[in-house]
Amino acid sequence: MVDTVFLIISIFTIFSSIMVILSKKIVHSAVYLAGSLIGTAGLFILLKAEFVAWVQVLVYVGAVVTLILFTIMLTGKGEDEHAN
Repeated sequence: MVDTVFLIISIFTIFSSIMVILSKKIVHSAVYLAGSLIGTAGLFILLKAEFVAWVQVLVYVGAVVTLILFTIMLTGKGEDEHAN
């Protein structure tokens, strides 16, 4: 059972990490980065390191990805994609 869960979480994490690099839109890259970091937290939970998983979610997903998304919104980089 643990092997199946590990395989699912690792495939999700690897897919999200690859999509961070391949995505053309920066907002989509930030969302994929959040998915990759949540997958990493899931792997920490499988390793019985719940505290490290919570720190991963709170610090990286909660703060860093939010900071990236607010920076994108404040600088207007997302508006360049909808220009004529």
